Amino acid sequence: MAATTRTPDSPHAPIVTLTVNPALDLSTGTDRLVPEHKLRCGPSVVEAGGGGVNVSRVIARLGGASTAFVTVGGATGGAYRDLLAAEAASLAALPGDGAMSTELIPIAGATRQNITIDETTTGHQFRFVLQGPTLSDDEGMRCLDTLEGALPPGPGFVVLSGSLPPGAPDDFYARAVQRAREHGRGVVVDASGAALAAAVEAAPHIIKPSGRELRELAVTLGLAPSGIATERVEVDGLIALAQQLIARTGTAIVALTLGAQGAAVVTADAALRLSAPDVEVRSTVGAGDSFLGAMVLRLAQGHDLAAAARAGVAAGAATASMPGTQLGERAHIERLEAQLAGDAG
Repeated sequence: MAATTRTPDSPHAPIVTLTVNPALDLSTGTDRLVPEHKLRCGPSVVEAGGGGVNVSRVIARLGGASTAFVTVGGATGGAYRDLLAAEAASLAALPGDGAMSTELIPIAGATRQNITIDETTTGHQFRFVLQGPTLSDDEGMRCLDTLEGALPPGPGFVVLSGSLPPGAPDDFYARAVQRAREHGRGVVVDASGAALAAAVEAAPHIIKPSGRELRELAVTLGLAPSGIATERVEVDGLIALAQQLIARTGTAIVALTLGAQGAAVVTADAALRLSAPDVEVRSTVGAGDSFLGAMVLRLAQGHDLAAAARAGVAAGAATASMPGTQLGERAHIERLEAQLAGDAG
């Protein structure tokens, strides 16, 4: 399935995202989670979720365009497909927004589901992440071949985002990085654990770890002692770890997301620290994807790294201010982006 595309607000290099472990995201709320009780919930929302899909959504909300490649299967995959189709059609009908084209890669297993429950009496949020369907070797190869077939030589970005499903080898993203780099694309990886450790050895252009993910990665690669993975490390220490990683792997940029502390965007010879805008945090679901979508779009539009980083922080904060799984609105993102630019000036 491919949605109708149109010219984005301003021309930019092509962007492709890949999601191999998407989920139907159910979000709802209840007064309080109590064991062994029937819990009456409020209204529920079901959305087609997944790291790369959310990145493509944010790009579209900011007036850009991308193609989201996503695996789907089973009855839940059919519901997922229908939700994406309806969303793409809505985007195409709204003047001033961008576009999200979708290309579905069929698999045998059923698309997973995730559940987010807000406990209304405490403000706590509980996120239940279910295991995805097993991806066979043939299906994994089909994902890589399909992605590569959509990459004619030339500039642009490929975003590999989200967890890997059962059956996918740890080096799945590493192989995708290698293929995309052969076509001249800048590759962005947002993953964790063994998948991220393998991917960085293939030298992607950008990785987007949290502080914890960076500490764990540094231990895996032998850049730090094992105890550091469970310790609190100050931002300066994380920046030093990021620069060690860059020197070791050839990764060009580490975009380090730090929650309420904002972000640090690190290269081999510089580090830009950005404070988080002052917003009321209602849900962190999708904040990291929003950061990445805005940052990649600004880079694809030709903005410098500092401007792209400000857009990322603004988008992450705007999404964190929204309830449940809702993403930040364009007007709010751009207002925060201008505020950060003013602070930088």
